[in-house]
Amino acid sequence: YLIIHLYSMRRWPRRLVHLSCLVISQCVISERSCAFFITSNLFFCCCCFTDELRKLSWSGIPRQVRPITWKLLSGYLPANAERRESVLKRKRHEYFGFIQQYYDSRNDEHHQDTYRQIHIDIPRMTPESLVLQPKVTEIFERILFIWAIRHPASGYVQGINDLVTPFFVVYVFEYIEEEVENFDVSSLQEEALRNIEADSFWCMSKLLDGIQDNYTFAQPGIQKKVKALEELVSRIDETVHRHMQHYEVEYLQFAFRWMNNLLMRELPLRCTIRLWDTYQAEPEGFSHFHLYVCAAFLVRWRKEILEEKDFQGLMLLLQNLPTMHWGNEEVSVLLAEAYRLKFAFADAPNHYKR
Repeated sequence: YLIIHLYSMRRWPRRLVHLSCLVISQCVISERSCAFFITSNLFFCCCCFTDELRKLSWSGIPRQVRPITWKLLSGYLPANAERRESVLKRKRHEYFGFIQQYYDSRNDEHHQDTYRQIHIDIPRMTPESLVLQPKVTEIFERILFIWAIRHPASGYVQGINDLVTPFFVVYVFEYIEEEVENFDVSSLQEEALRNIEADSFWCMSKLLDGIQDNYTFAQPGIQKKVKALEELVSRIDETVHRHMQHYEVEYLQFAFRWMNNLLMRELPLRCTIRLWDTYQAEPEGFSHFHLYVCAAFLVRWRKEILEEKDFQGLMLLLQNLPTMHWGNEEVSVLLAEAYRLKFAFADAPNHYKR
């Protein structure tokens, strides 16, 4: 199915289609290899450990080793196995030091608006069965408030709240085997909850360090990326681009959310987690590769877009794309197409400028 899908895209040079097929063919093999590599080398360290881990993680990380792999890829954990325990202990202690130092200030006049907005935004997140659990709500409020206090250049901005969820869910998997959406998080031991909270905070912070201009005043990073997306799509599928222009659809009207929430509102959580496997393995995955994923994602709906013949129909489609039943197979196709776009355009950005 995947190979047929790619060969049906006749507008792409054959060498690039071959490249995507090669990327996809590695997925199942690499996931098994990733699990074997991590479990075999967990307590060893060498200069090539992280590079090899990134290569194997690109095509998906098995659930049982995803928590430690994400911590390693994000830079939260050092490659040196002998230092990991002490680093974890220190960083977790440091986070709860921030809680003691700052969290009581949430009711101060200077911080009331920040805390109130966080409190309003969390119930709007998904999956509702998880975030509406009182214990989870408390954890998310602390993580987001402490991050905002420590990053006054941006403070809290709507969209940042969504970025906690994948880390939290993955780190809960360290302690349970069932799906987290159906699990009562409060049944975990207090120490486990504290570890999950601190680890989620630090890894979310690492992510945001690379895309903070998305959330500073006027969100210039997002404005720039949406413009780059428009230019890229105009080159890779001029028909789709002109169709949206004809019906006066502005890219900012739908793609702002794609950049602000890293496609989390467009994909099921399981697909977001799989996507983030690759983002963390890919150099500048969240800040740069995401652009090519968004372009591939838009062009994926080419047929449906061209069938819509008015502004309202196009906006309804683009804001409610039918991905509810997507899984690893669809994400693999999306990533392969994004990789091809990066291969074709990343080193020659003028190619997608008119």
